Amino acid sequence: MMTSRWQPASGRRGDLRRFRDEMSRLFESFGGEGPAPAAGYPALNVWQDGDNFYVEAELPGMELSGLEIYVTGGNQLTIKGERKPPQVEKGVWHRQERLFGPFTRLLTLPVPVDADKVQARLVNGVLTLTLPKSEAAKPKKIPVKAE
Repeated sequence: MMTSRWQPASGRRGDLRRFRDEMSRLFESFGGEGPAPAAGYPALNVWQDGDNFYVEAELPGMELSGLEIYVTGGNQLTIKGERKPPQVEKGVWHRQERLFGPFTRLLTLPVPVDADKVQARLVNGVLTLTLPKSEAAKPKKIPVKAE
């Protein structure tokens, strides 16, 4: 039988406090206040109406030439690109919180879309995609006959 030394709860709280302080110092050394959000980049908003899905992606500083947008398998949307960091001449960075570098976002839509009719616009750093639902995915009204 293994035995362990008993420690009062106050000792454990002190250990947790020291651990938290060490983690805070670690994140501050990388220029942040804490861990980065778990959400992917770029941030997306997705909604639908009866005929279309709409996707908005925040891409400040991006140009359409730096983006690749694919629809595969009928319902898989891929947004790929690379945002280059600004070049600072004769300056010193104090904080860099905006994400830079290559990115890929893969989104599975609940129903197939018509890839040939997808529209993409980039206005003021916001990419807006309109993805028409395939005809097979749209609800069909069934007429009821009375006898």
